[in-house]
Amino acid sequence: MRQTLLSTQKEVERALLVGVELKASASSWPIDSSLEELSLLAQTAGAEVIGKLAQKLEKPSATHYVGRGKLEEAINLKQQCPYTVVIFNDELSPRQQRNLEDALKVKVIDRTALILDIFAKRAQTHEGQLQVELAQHQYLLPRLAGQWSHLERLGGGIGTRGPGESQLETDRRLIRKRIHRLQTQIEAVRRHRALYRQKRKKSRIPIVALVGYTNAGKSTLLNALSQADVLVEDKLFSTLDPVTRRLVLPNGQQFLLTDTVGFIHKLPPSIVAAFRATLEELTEADLIVHVVDITHFNAAEQFQTVGQILAELGLQSKPRITVLNKMDLALKDLTELDTLEMPDKMPGDTIVPLSALKGWGLDRLLGTIATHLGQSARNNAKANEEN
Repeated sequence: MRQTLLSTQKEVERALLVGVELKASASSWPIDSSLEELSLLAQTAGAEVIGKLAQKLEKPSATHYVGRGKLEEAINLKQQCPYTVVIFNDELSPRQQRNLEDALKVKVIDRTALILDIFAKRAQTHEGQLQVELAQHQYLLPRLAGQWSHLERLGGGIGTRGPGESQLETDRRLIRKRIHRLQTQIEAVRRHRALYRQKRKKSRIPIVALVGYTNAGKSTLLNALSQADVLVEDKLFSTLDPVTRRLVLPNGQQFLLTDTVGFIHKLPPSIVAAFRATLEELTEADLIVHVVDITHFNAAEQFQTVGQILAELGLQSKPRITVLNKMDLALKDLTELDTLEMPDKMPGDTIVPLSALKGWGLDRLLGTIATHLGQSARNNAKANEEN
């Protein structure tokens, strides 16, 4: 008798992407570019993107995010291109998510949930896992009611109270307790980091922090400068946990180089809050190296996004070097890089073109870092004399 074998391989989810462009929005990101990035996020999460829908509105619909006509278009598209999940480009309210799932008859998630899913896959350290779990629970808490919609009864009054209501309250209480426990654990991590930073201050070893848009090449640059074995992939958020290495400049000065989590357009506030302990490393940095993928079609917008996030963190006045990375894709060889004429400064920044992958321009970057750290040391010494 022949036995039928069942595959245990998880079926790839087929995703339809939906975005809204606000007519009065001051954002410099066109909706096509924003949806292209959402597509890369979906692929990083393991989904197959089968279609995209975009709509211009004065403001998103309070009930369904998109207008009625666009919703009907999404419903009809399901017959031509059967999709199993719909991913929206902005954070949905619990009400919008429930209404959309009722109308589309498939799972609906938003940009925040998608990024959190990727973070959950990428976090390797205990600290990173704590931070992601906290953000996930904070995201889930106001959406719990929809998880129990199958226990709701129409009509109200007698028969509407019972297991669904009590289970919902039980789940809310358990999640609030878990959030409190995670916040306590992360606060302990934060205190430990603060003590570690104090020790580093006493050792007087300067700190240089790598920042940049996700997939700009920060990890590749860290590997090139320090021979660190950090994962490098052509995917968004290929590395999530911060990595620090001790390096020596040509003049013999030592410094610590830290790679931080990559930034992204519409980075959810819950993620910024959860990763506060990690991002505080940037506040202690003596110098910030902003890595930009100069070959990306949205390089200017990505540069502005990182600048805005740094400003929100209160770091706009930090000394900064802007690294224009991936020059090997724009130039033929190293000789062209050596003769490339670049403006001396962007607002507040020194510019260094290089290729972290090919190793082009690394000496120039190290020399620029040495100049900045030397100037910082002289400024600190002068301030101490005045005090």
